[in-house]
Amino acid sequence: MLLKGDTMIPMLAPPNDAVVLFNGKDLSNWKTRDGKPVGWQIANGEIHVIRGTGDIVSDKRFTDFYLHLEFNCPDMPEAKGQAKGNSGVYLQGRYEIQVLDSYGWSVPGKGDCGAIYDQFSPLVNACKPALHWQTYDAVFRAPRFDGNGNRVSGARVTLFHNGRVVHNNVELPGPTGGALDQNVTEPGPLLLQDHGDAVRYRNIWIVPLPLTGSDQYAPA
Repeated sequence: MLLKGDTMIPMLAPPNDAVVLFNGKDLSNWKTRDGKPVGWQIANGEIHVIRGTGDIVSDKRFTDFYLHLEFNCPDMPEAKGQAKGNSGVYLQGRYEIQVLDSYGWSVPGKGDCGAIYDQFSPLVNACKPALHWQTYDAVFRAPRFDGNGNRVSGARVTLFHNGRVVHNNVELPGPTGGALDQNVTEPGPLLLQDHGDAVRYRNIWIVPLPLTGSDQYAPA
């Protein structure tokens, strides 16, 4: 069933080695920030953000991974800026990829859809209009530390928004605002933000990636 104005896209099926975080049926493997049952709702195989019920956090934790999810911003024609279809996807619960209705902006900023919030603007504005299903596909590499606990490289993100590259292996200076914690040496969950707007999510899965090999290149 579609809401009025919804535009469908085919859902990308998770590969066999994926960890499916939302199966279209329930949120039994998610909790709030303080570990309580979530107040978001499920309808038509989608997660609906319910205003004021708080962020939701996956039970499972990850280090390096590939993420796929799909989101849909509500139609809020009178709203502007950060009040227009706002939510966020926090990689490891620490690094926010902004969700927002930024359709039509010629030069997106650090708070627009596809931004790594307050750190990096997207390379292009790949946002679709409200009520269109959109995709995020992210490759995340956790920060690396030496034997003395000193950081040798920050977290890195490559992000595709609706199939377009909006971040190309950018190194992040640290967690973004609103992070779940600052424990950057530890694996972390996926966090979806309740910013008060009726954003919807579906088809959320992660493929864990090996921790070695991706930083090596040996030409034949």
